[in-house]
Amino acid sequence: MKKVKFIYNPYSGEKSIINKVDKVIKVHQKHGYSIIPYRIELDNGLENAFEDINEGFEYVLVAGGDGTIDKAVNYMKHNNIDIPLAVLPVGTANDFAKLLGIPRSVEKACEQIVTSEVQEIDLGKVNDDYFINVASTGLFTDVSHKTDINLKNTMGKLAYYIKGVEEVSNLRKIPIKITSEEMNIEEDMYLLLIFNGQTAGNFKLAYNAKINDGLLDVILVKAASIPQTLTLFIQILREDHLDKGNNIIHFQTKSLEIFCDENLSTDIDGELGPAFPLKISCEHNGLKMKGIKL
Repeated sequence: MKKVKFIYNPYSGEKSIINKVDKVIKVHQKHGYSIIPYRIELDNGLENAFEDINEGFEYVLVAGGDGTIDKAVNYMKHNNIDIPLAVLPVGTANDFAKLLGIPRSVEKACEQIVTSEVQEIDLGKVNDDYFINVASTGLFTDVSHKTDINLKNTMGKLAYYIKGVEEVSNLRKIPIKITSEEMNIEEDMYLLLIFNGQTAGNFKLAYNAKINDGLLDVILVKAASIPQTLTLFIQILREDHLDKGNNIIHFQTKSLEIFCDENLSTDIDGELGPAFPLKISCEHNGLKMKGIKL
């Protein structure tokens, strides 16, 4: 039998993967694959999960949310593990899996994975680390790591929205500087997002982005009056903000640098990111994947 390394996070989302491991094994066995599982612990890294990775695995299957997938990708890239990755979206938001056309149903996702061909997608890179979906800074960007994990598991996406409403009281102008081949910007902003994917927190903000074009989509929300900001929010809900939004700067680039003198946190796929300055780039076709529909 061909072997698959199965890494699952039992704490992701509503802990649904715990009751679906048998389905993962069933589908893979039907197609001639043997599952070698590894259960993630909150207080351990992924080193032990990959200690036998050179023993002829066909691909790595990761069950978790965007943060779990991000950690697995970073470990694989930093350790030169060049075998395909497949994902089961069992987290809270699952922005990355939605973009790749992976079903929420574990059984359907496994069928799609085992019968698919390997494809290559882009990766984002911030300083020394990689991101699969989005890097961000400014208002709302640290909501994920400020939200209690028990609240996430109990209330799902609603927990993020509740925490986001609390963050509105922190609305302030943040001076930022961006340099790139396409644009050089010095602006007061509320929010900055650099997308490899399209969505953040279930909002499709970079709706024209492609994950295999060798480019990142940069979206900067400029500081504005409350009425202007509310108008922009309505445009975001209609998904026409990149075409009509006067308080948005949007461009595509292969690389950029970001400078900020404020004590401002950054977020990488829902996890705490590095400090400024940030050097961000796109690694074209940087990741091999199974089970995706682009």
